[in-house]
Parts: sequence; C-alpha cells; structure tokens
Amino acid sequence: MNTAVKGSGNKERLEARISPDMKKLIQKAAELEGRTVSDFLISSSVAAARQVINAHLNIDLSIRDQVLFAENLLNPPEPVKNLRVAAAKYKGRADGE
Repeated sequence: MNTAVKGSGNKERLEARISPDMKKLIQKAAELEGRTVSDFLISSSVAAARQVINAHLNIDLSIRDQVLFAENLLNPPEPVKNLRVAAAKYKGRADGE
C-alpha cells in the first residue's frame, strides 16, 4: 500500500532527532504498511497536519454559526409571506381540533 502524497517534489527537507525506540517503532509501522520509512513519515505527517487544520476550521465555523444562530434568535428577521400563510393554516387546523 504505497501511497505517495500529491505535490511532493522533494524540494524541501525536514530533519528530526528521535530515540532508538521511536525509530524502531516507526520502522516497524512502515514495514507493516509496505512503505519506506520516509514515505510512512511523510504520509503520516501530512494526514495529521490535515486533521489538525480541519479540526480548527470546524471549530471556527461552529463558533461563527453559533454567533449567527444567537443573533437570529435575538433579532429574528420578518417572516416571509409563505411562512405567514403556512402559520395561519396551521393555526386554523390547531384551533379546529
């Protein structure tokens, strides 16, 4: 399962110092997935980075949505004609039962 990350052109280099135990763990995981250590590290790092970025984007959207929701509760817009008609029909049925 050798999946390369799109856009990887070997233009930049990253280095990290890790313990021998960490290196063995990473080598074992790469071996189990049939990847080189470099490919495993790149794919895993990119996936983790995307997950972190998406989590933060979702939080930002959620906060914006909460603010918009609260503003509309506190200052609701005027109902459109179709909504007023539907409410009147509902009220007529509810009063008749």
